[in-house]
Amino acid sequence: MRIYGPNGTTLGTSTSSTRRTSSSGFSLPDATTAQEEVRSTAAPKAAASLDALLALQGVEDPTERRKRSVARGKGALDVLDALKLGLLSGNFDPSTVSQLRSAAASLKESSGDPGLDAVLGEIELRVEVELAKAGQY
Repeated sequence: MRIYGPNGTTLGTSTSSTRRTSSSGFSLPDATTAQEEVRSTAAPKAAASLDALLALQGVEDPTERRKRSVARGKGALDVLDALKLGLLSGNFDPSTVSQLRSAAASLKESSGDPGLDAVLGEIELRVEVELAKAGQY
């Protein structure tokens, strides 16, 4: 039974040329044949497999990009809600303005979905309006 490694290497095989002395089935391999078999073993190709895995990791999935965009939009809405609650209760926290600035910067990236991009654009506009009201934009 052969066991192949995770990188898909294959063993090099050569034709086994044995010298038969009689029809009894017993034979001795040539010394030169054994050396040829050692030389013909294929080297592992781990570098090519590693490059392929790294290339696959670099490919961005559209659903993952959409999920990240939705999460950024929800985060911006949460900061806007915290600002609203702080202003209504009279406990305005200045760190909320810096959170709004970072939320506005994160909303600039496109999600690839036109409908979602339109909603994120409206959220970004609202964040910029609140920053302008605070005198920070």
